[in-house]
Amino acid sequence: MTTQAYHQATLELLAQARFELEQGDVRQASEKGWGATAQIVKAIAEHQGWPHQSHAALYRVVDRLSDETGDEDVYLLFQVANQLHVNFYENWDSPRNVDRALTAVQQFVEKLSPLLPD
Repeated sequence: MTTQAYHQATLELLAQARFELEQGDVRQASEKGWGATAQIVKAIAEHQGWPHQSHAALYRVVDRLSDETGDEDVYLLFQVANQLHVNFYENWDSPRNVDRALTAVQQFVEKLSPLLPD
């Protein structure tokens, strides 16, 4: 995929996550929220020419972005989003907490989107 396609997928998945949560499907909302997070990281990595084809690679990209921007929240918000990924499998989190995590994903996307080309 291209940088732009990854970014578009980010926006679509985040909107889908909110829709799924409104419909009461916490597991699908969680996975879509994680998907939006992964896609924005992949968009930046693709733009920079950095590896991004594994979960571990995404962690390395986020670590690098946190260092390069000096913004520790990049790392912390990513960790919240990763909990959404876990929730897809475990289904232990409440709708309220998934809503909070989706807000964190939105913040993550807003922080990283300016790093992409127009």
